[in-house]
Amino acid sequence: MLRLILQVIGILVLIPVVAYVTLRMENRNADGPSIVFPGGELVSGELYTGPEPDWSFTRDISLVELELTNPAPPSSRLIFILESEGRLYVVSGYMGTTLGRIWKHWAVDADEGDGMAVVRIDGVRYEREIVRIREGDALDGVTAALREKYGGNSSRESVESGNLWVFELAPRGQDV
Repeated sequence: MLRLILQVIGILVLIPVVAYVTLRMENRNADGPSIVFPGGELVSGELYTGPEPDWSFTRDISLVELELTNPAPPSSRLIFILESEGRLYVVSGYMGTTLGRIWKHWAVDADEGDGMAVVRIDGVRYEREIVRIREGDALDGVTAALREKYGGNSSRESVESGNLWVFELAPRGQDV
């Protein structure tokens, strides 16, 4: 009887694990992320080639698709987007904890990668350079925009202490 109970429990545990792994594997090559799983390379949508946009339109957008090109193969995820003083930013919280670094591994990849990224906003792809901002006056505006848009108690100190990582999505080939 105990053996039968253990087999039933094993099957009940195995079913969701196999489903999770299967869905994650299926989505890794998709054109963009799902709400739950990271996706692959962002390939659909017009590639923007004009002058630097007025990013203020992103104030009304909660999530965008962000693709990091390194480490290979490219992978994408849904992420918060911020605009401050005409510049575009993404953030990753909880980076001062081991769990945060595992859960938000994209930020570690962005910090250690080649700096190349693609962001897809409303179906338009923008090639960007992702640059971590660790200090400076720009952090005051970014954290204020983060508090206003998403809530919380972010501050310049939380960035400088390493708990909140801030990345600028700068135009490629320009110094930030």
